[in-house]
Amino acid sequence: MVNASPFQSKVSTWKLIDHSKKFLQTSALHSFAYDDLLCTLAGKKDQPSLRFWVHQNTIVLGTQDSRLDYINEAITFLKKNNYHVVVRNSGGLAVLLDDGVLNLSLIFPGETTSSIDAGYERMVALIRALFPQATIQTGEVVGSYCPGSYDLSIDGKKFAGISQRRIRGGIAVQIYLCVTGSGAQRAQMVKQMYEHGIGQSKPSYTVPSIDPAVMGSLNELLNTTYTVEEIVQRTIDTASTFGISLEPHMLSEEEDLLFEAQLERVTQRQHRCLQ
Repeated sequence: MVNASPFQSKVSTWKLIDHSKKFLQTSALHSFAYDDLLCTLAGKKDQPSLRFWVHQNTIVLGTQDSRLDYINEAITFLKKNNYHVVVRNSGGLAVLLDDGVLNLSLIFPGETTSSIDAGYERMVALIRALFPQATIQTGEVVGSYCPGSYDLSIDGKKFAGISQRRIRGGIAVQIYLCVTGSGAQRAQMVKQMYEHGIGQSKPSYTVPSIDPAVMGSLNELLNTTYTVEEIVQRTIDTASTFGISLEPHMLSEEEDLLFEAQLERVTQRQHRCLQ
């Protein structure tokens, strides 16, 4: 286990970007572009950021998922069930986002030689600080969607997964945190997506064999009634206990142009993946 502080930094003031409501009706591509921008700024300006983001009914495909033989059939199925579909530019496989899933990004300067695990452990330390009443385990949860070595689970049921992205001296550690709703229902939708995408073919990669019973939300697992808004505020309050001051951040005119360029880049990449 790597000892980690979520907000370890040369500076005690972090930028705060709260898109937990503003981006609800916006494509998740905006969030990937925004995090890439913040990652670039972290590398250029030693500017760490904490960002929250939430999107309505969206399936975020991994690059490998976009290459399934029947991915168009899968996308048609998802759209009939009122889900948007995007392809992300970070690693991992398909995840489901909705208004009960809070995405949280820790973005900070870091050398490319710094430990990947240390980045993940920062996020683990933050989530454990947010929920001290819970015994949170790390390690792949077999049967979950987007399985990985930094799945977070309680009593064997996964409620969160972590990814990491590095750009020009900046590191973005991102987590999707299932706060409300049914983890099993989300998993069932992803399971059906894969069934449509695979058809009778043999995928070139190991597609998760999803068991909805191993997925849960925090409210289900902790018998709580948290809202996404409460977890956002809890995170802000927790940052202060680590001696961090959060300063709301709005893009400058120059940064806004950089964001538009990033958005164009991730949009074009998605088009290439789905051609």
